[in-house]
Order: sequence, then C-alpha cells, then structure tokens
Amino acid sequence: MTAKKSDRLFVLLAPCFLAFALAGCGKSGNAPAQAPVAAKQIDPLLVEVTTEMASQFKVEAVQLANISITQKVVGKIEANEQRTTRTGASVTGRITQLLAEVGDRVKAGQPLARLSSPELTNAQLAYLRAVSSSKLAERSVERAQQLVMADVIGGAELQRREVELSIARAELRAAADQLRLIGLSASAIEGLRENGALASEVAITATRAGVVVERKVSQGQVAQPGDPLFTIADLSNVWVVGALPEKDANSVFLNQHVEVEVAALGDAKLKGKIVFISDTVHPETRTVAIRTAVDNPKFALKPQMLATLQLNGTYVKQLAVPASAVIRENDRDYVFVQTGANQFRLTEVQLDAAAGDIRPVRKGIDEGVSIVVDGTFHLNSQRKRAELE
Repeated sequence: MTAKKSDRLFVLLAPCFLAFALAGCGKSGNAPAQAPVAAKQIDPLLVEVTTEMASQFKVEAVQLANISITQKVVGKIEANEQRTTRTGASVTGRITQLLAEVGDRVKAGQPLARLSSPELTNAQLAYLRAVSSSKLAERSVERAQQLVMADVIGGAELQRREVELSIARAELRAAADQLRLIGLSASAIEGLRENGALASEVAITATRAGVVVERKVSQGQVAQPGDPLFTIADLSNVWVVGALPEKDANSVFLNQHVEVEVAALGDAKLKGKIVFISDTVHPETRTVAIRTAVDNPKFALKPQMLATLQLNGTYVKQLAVPASAVIRENDRDYVFVQTGANQFRLTEVQLDAAAGDIRPVRKGIDEGVSIVVDGTFHLNSQRKRAELE
C-alpha cells in the first residue's frame, strides 16, 4: 500500500475509532451521581401532640346557637319634650326685672321675671267694677226681699233682681279669673278686693319644677302673649336620640330595652327603652329617627352629650364558636380544627362581633366540625415551637 492510500484510510477510520473509544468510556464503572431526593415538606399550620398533651385540650363540635342581633347607633342626649314647658307673658308688657338665668333650678310657681303692663291695670279696674256691681246687686236683692214681705212689690221684681245678682257674681268671677291668668296671686287679688290697692307689676312664674335650659328675654324688652320667654325642663328623665339605617328599621320595636353608653360617664351602662320610632325616612341620610327614654336621677346626663345606643334585637339561629376558641393573629381570626387523632390544623375563619361569650361564624368552618375550645393558646404555642425547630 502506498503512503497516500494509507493517509486517506486513516482519515476515514479516525471518526470510527473515536466513537468506539467514547462508547467504551460510557460503559466504564464510574457512573454519574443521581439527583438528590427532595426534603419532606412540613405544614406550618398543622400541629401534632402526644396523647398525654391532647388530654389537656377540650374539643367540641361547632353547633348552631341563638344569636341576638345587636346594633350600635350613635346618638345624643336631649331634654324629654314631654317634661318640658315654655313659659311666657299672658299680657303685653315690658320686662322690669329678671329673676332666673339658664341653668337655675326652679320650683313650680317660682317667679322668673316681673312685667309691667297697662293691661294689668285695666284688668284690675274691671275687677273693682265687678266687685262694686256685685255688692250693689246684693243690697238690691235684700231690699226687694223686705219689700215683698211688706207686700209693697211683687215676686216678679224680686226674681228680676236675683237674676241681676247672679249676673254680677258671674262677672266678678270672670274678672278674678282674668287676673289669675295674667299672673296676679290669690293674695294680691284678695288685697285688691279689700283695699282697692292696684299692683303695678305681675310676675311671670314657672309652671313646673325643673332646670331653666333657655331664656329668650332681656330686661327692658317688650314681651307679647305667646312669646316663649323661658324653657324649663325636668331632666330627671331624658331622651337619647339616634338615627337607625333604613335597612335596619324593622329590627327594632317600641318598648324594646336598650343599653346606653355615654363617654362622659366612663364604662357605666344605662338602661332605657325605645319610646318613639319615626314613620318616615330622612331623605338625605336615609335613616330613621328613634328615641330612648332614660332615667336621670342624679342629673349626670346633660343635653347635647354624645351617647351610643346598643340595640339588642330578635334572636336568629347561626353557627357560633366560643370566644375562648379563637386565636387572633395578623388581624385575622383562627381556630384549631381536629384533623385526626392528636392532630390539629390552624384554620382561618370569618367571625362577627362577640355576642356575649360566643362569636357568630360567617365563613370558614361548617356545622359539626370538631374544634379546640379550651387550651388554644398553649396549642398555638406548641405549633410555633415546632415551626421554629
């Protein structure tokens, strides 16, 4: 074989020798390393405890409970309008003296102001004329009785004079009533009848006992009949007025018992009952006005104080869990659901506000599911310890 043919043969066979060499290497005893086995995944929400530890936890099934529908409504204190009176002058006149200010406690019949009026003078003169007419009519009847006995006049004349006496007495009573309406006291009227002394002023008096909550008159001012000069309120019983959303309007009823919280009184809770539910809805706020009457014997509640009404309405059947079963973490609520023997899983739930010592369930667990109701704090600590390890 020539040199050129040998070179060509080597070039052609070289790839074959290389392939055989690589194949032989692949069959050698040095096998490549296998991929590592994945580590076992641990559920951080699952906790397993020993049998001895499991006996320390109390487990119960989730059940339906009677839940009272509770609502909180913001309100304010107002004077009870049924125990409030507005007092004014009975005649036109000028205020000469003020005797009461806002905040004063007054009694029924106590003078609040004094008023000078020409009408008072005219009414007293009319009364004096009625007194004089009544006395003349009495004498006329007495004289007629003597003349009838003497057979000087007939019985018809006596009857006529008796009728005149009845009319005079009626006019006298009417004049006295007018003076009382104006505000003249009984002793002043008696003194006017006996001595003829005219009173220059009349008192504007309180018609009931209470606190002066408003004054709309000043000294020297001219007052007209019907003007509300003083407002007096009996604050031993007050109203707490609130606005209920229209969707909840049918959940309350008259005489329903209500708890009232007032920030100014601290944690104290007052008892009251609903005395009024509006029949109309406010067009702008879409609310229904309600009023609650609350006793205020120590006068601690003052008008315009802010208050909160807690309305305990009707009962409904709803899933509920004990408050002791709930774990609060990261602004979320959880319970431990039993998933097996000595095995529990932390499960997120959605709950409503507490109703006593139970929490109504909205979402997260079903009826009949077994949960831990006592010892949840220690069980959660055990879960966190296992998670750290």
